[in-house]
Amino acid sequence: MKCVILQPSYIPWRGVFDQIDKADVFVFYDDVQYDKHGWRNRNQIKTANGKQWLTIPVIARGAVSDHVPIHEVKIVPNKGWAQTHFKTLKQSYGKAPFFQQYEPLLQEIYGRNDELLAELTISSTVALARALGITHTRFVRSSELDVAGKKTDRLIGILQKLGADHYISGPSAQSYIEDDKFREAGIQLEYVRYDYPEYPQLHPPFDPAVSVLDLMFMTGPQALELIRKKTP
Repeated sequence: MKCVILQPSYIPWRGVFDQIDKADVFVFYDDVQYDKHGWRNRNQIKTANGKQWLTIPVIARGAVSDHVPIHEVKIVPNKGWAQTHFKTLKQSYGKAPFFQQYEPLLQEIYGRNDELLAELTISSTVALARALGITHTRFVRSSELDVAGKKTDRLIGILQKLGADHYISGPSAQSYIEDDKFREAGIQLEYVRYDYPEYPQLHPPFDPAVSVLDLMFMTGPQALELIRKKTP
């Protein structure tokens, strides 16, 4: 069984959904420390004026020093951020070929009223995966698995609890992952290649690293094919 373990993030880029698509089980690693300047509460989109951050305001004061886990981080209430993000997406992508097809999904995502960041980011990631046509992957949260340990040992513990024998990781993990421990546990390691083909964007030049929403709005039913396809 193939498994991915990855921190939840906000409207993630194409590479995350590549990993979701490759996995039988995708684990949202939601009980590790919140990283204040990471991708947990923000991502980038393309606009006529260049790339723009969409950031969910969170109550993160002292989060890093206090080791607050991701699943305990709260969204700042009554900030109107959801309406702003929806309007920004509509202004930036309203003329995209498939925006109207996905607009009801956006309304569903931004119509939520979650107190916790992870509730929103996890539910929206699952919804986006299903909208892309990824239906085979099962989603779980590490906070629900009750597996102790640190770093590689905990990853292996999660994999063993789930019965997984194949671990899929992003390429950056090669610099720190302890391959020998996976071999000893009888778990195969696979690193994803992020060599994706370009596709038309409303606002050139092409940028591969923006939110998957860009790909969906521009390519519609071809989006999953462009997630699975790699350049030679």
